[in-house]
Amino acid sequence: MSGTSDKIKGRVKEAVGALTDDKRLKREGKLDQATGKIKKTVERVVDKAKNAVNRNV
Repeated sequence: MSGTSDKIKGRVKEAVGALTDDKRLKREGKLDQATGKIKKTVERVVDKAKNAVNRNV
């Protein structure tokens, strides 16, 4: 799953958790959002590294 989809899934879980007063679901949503943010950052770093390698070839 990509970082963006994890962030979206997390937002939905957090919102449903807030609406239903489900603290566990709300926490899972926040965790999914954090995971998505980390994945997105890693994706950017990998892309920059690939671009740097391609420029030097």
